[in-house]
Amino acid sequence: MNVNANTETKEFHLFNQNVSYIFRVLEKSHYLENLYYGSRVKHRESFHHLIEREVRPSSNLFEGDHTSSLEHIRQEYPSYGTTDFRYPAYMVTDQVNAHITDFQFEDYKLIKGKPTLEKLPATYVEDPNEADTLEITLYDAVTQTKLILSYTIYANRNVITRNTKFVNEGTTAVYINNAMSASVDFPDDQYEMIHLYGAWARETHMETRTLSKGIQSISSARGASSHVHNPFLALKRFDTTEHSGEVFGFSLVYSGNFLGQVEVDSYNVTRVTMGINPFQFKWKLNPNEYFQTPECVMVYSNKGLNEMSQTFHQLYHSRLVRGYWRDKVRPILINNWEATYFDFDEEKILNIVKSSKELGIELFVLDDGWFGKRDDDSSSLGDWFEYEEKLPNGIDGLSEKVEALGMKFGLWFEPEMVSKGTKLFEEHPDWIISTPNRRASHGRNQFVLDFSRKEVVDHIFILMDNIIKKSKISYIKWDMNRYITEAYSKVLESDQQGEVFHRYILGVYELYERLIHKYPHILFESCAGGGARFDPGMLYYAPQTWTSDDTDAVERLKIQYGTSMVYPLSSIGSHVSAVPNHQVGRITPLYTRANVAFFGTFGYELDVTKLTDGEKDQVKQQVAFFKENRELISNGTFYRLSNPFTSNETSWMVVSTDKKEAIVGYYKVLAKPNDSYSRIKVKGLDPERLYTINNSTITHYGDELMNIGIILAENYTDRASEYWSREHPHDYYSKIFVIKECTGS
Repeated sequence: MNVNANTETKEFHLFNQNVSYIFRVLEKSHYLENLYYGSRVKHRESFHHLIEREVRPSSNLFEGDHTSSLEHIRQEYPSYGTTDFRYPAYMVTDQVNAHITDFQFEDYKLIKGKPTLEKLPATYVEDPNEADTLEITLYDAVTQTKLILSYTIYANRNVITRNTKFVNEGTTAVYINNAMSASVDFPDDQYEMIHLYGAWARETHMETRTLSKGIQSISSARGASSHVHNPFLALKRFDTTEHSGEVFGFSLVYSGNFLGQVEVDSYNVTRVTMGINPFQFKWKLNPNEYFQTPECVMVYSNKGLNEMSQTFHQLYHSRLVRGYWRDKVRPILINNWEATYFDFDEEKILNIVKSSKELGIELFVLDDGWFGKRDDDSSSLGDWFEYEEKLPNGIDGLSEKVEALGMKFGLWFEPEMVSKGTKLFEEHPDWIISTPNRRASHGRNQFVLDFSRKEVVDHIFILMDNIIKKSKISYIKWDMNRYITEAYSKVLESDQQGEVFHRYILGVYELYERLIHKYPHILFESCAGGGARFDPGMLYYAPQTWTSDDTDAVERLKIQYGTSMVYPLSSIGSHVSAVPNHQVGRITPLYTRANVAFFGTFGYELDVTKLTDGEKDQVKQQVAFFKENRELISNGTFYRLSNPFTSNETSWMVVSTDKKEAIVGYYKVLAKPNDSYSRIKVKGLDPERLYTINNSTITHYGDELMNIGIILAENYTDRASEYWSREHPHDYYSKIFVIKECTGS
């Protein structure tokens, strides 16, 4: 097993070839103390020599032990108020609202493999030998509550996952005010914190800051993981780069309100906690009930940020995403949104489909506006039946015609929302999330349905199922365009209103699960006004996510670069759109738009019937290129080479697992007069192999390309790939380099 338990000293060591995590049970108080997290160390019969203690006169101590202050002990799952005044990992209160608890070690259990989390998304194993799980049971005698800390370490991945379960074994209810999924105390503060921030159309921008004393955090209290912060943070050493140095990554497999917090105390100890945001959270735990936290995935790398990201990519690609589409390449789609918005009918749609088929595109997606009386964003959400004036033959008739033309059909839904004036709203006005006697905010002309209520989820499932079961639907885009305000459920008791946000996201997960179970071959793409719910929780149900409503190629460089910190290319929704771009007004060459979109799921979002013959030829070549290389792009190993947040140039690449081929993307945003040539030093090739670039007759050894690089001279490219660089040569400049093992003499 990859877990050793020193029973005499009550020490636990989780390890594999690259990482070790060690903690122990304190002798007198029976709390848990963290001893080490980092690069693999040899197992010993005792790690007692790793214990650090210092008498500090101002400390609050347990009687008779002058080194027992929890304020100066690195803990595994700390509470507040029992000599530790740092922010806790949890808080449980009882009927008299006392918040002091005393969870002491009771027992442990070793499990081969990885248990599932009921009603929650989580990473998994397909073979029990892939991972080992350690469960630590703690017990508080006063509240009669059991606390189970679960740790899973993967055998061949630098991954430890954590989650926590509270079980009420008493006779009265207790209240959980805070329940983090993981907490780690590091012995020093010599780190920089990386996180991904943004806004609508500007998601997942990277920020790096040096840790300072006190608290620094990322969070959401909006009902979704949000555009503002992604549920990910990393601590890296000051000298860590993309390809060298130590970094610890934390990613929460959850789609609702979250908190990722780093606290540095006055003695330079750094505490990282991650889990459900305790703001507006309070869970009533009745006797014989349990509360399960989401999973936190912790990734360690001593080879830089790129290795951390690759570990996340491989784990999420193959052990978080599930089902029919996990290992399959995704179809090249065209979405009609930016081509037509709400102004379409069946004839216009079929003309787009016919033109798209001629270009080699495989899937047509009908976006917003097909239902109710939906001519703008002010009506019809919840009326999930066809707008007959636009679609006289219904979705079933349209989908059959699309398939008859040789393409698959996809459809847009926004199932969590409702508009005024709809049949759903008129019949069930109490189904919206709103607080009694208070004004209900009307965001984006819509309200949020109370998905914490089973009858609401049941009703929406029926409406969606009525459309899906009669139609030929291969893809569903699930959108969510409004955050939750005035969070209150009319069916929960007053002391349960702190449960609304969590129960809501559990309802979303349940609806996904029911649809996936009934329609396992449908490809789901999640969306929330773009990337407001691009999180690991969603990937468990929908294997790809619409990364951002911003389709501008230049803006997408930063968005997709930041997203790649955690998420694999197979999950990154990326489209070629029209110019001037509809979000920023920028004009970029068609080849640049494709060169960026290639590094994702790839598709189009423009009116192909308005393209010139020359543009259609380019699209045909782009589609053919992606079809030829999408297996590599989806399943290969991704490397970031040049950072758009610190440079005028961006570059990245993906390498096949056998190192026989690779694709490099290079982008220069601003042209400079009399500029010097740049070089791209690639990664991940076999240094001993000979490679060609873009079918050139010149060959290069892998070590040459990695240490000297690709020289970006204008005459480098050959005729086969010239269409990517000949249009607007002094405009936004980009190139694609296809590197293949040389098979000739």
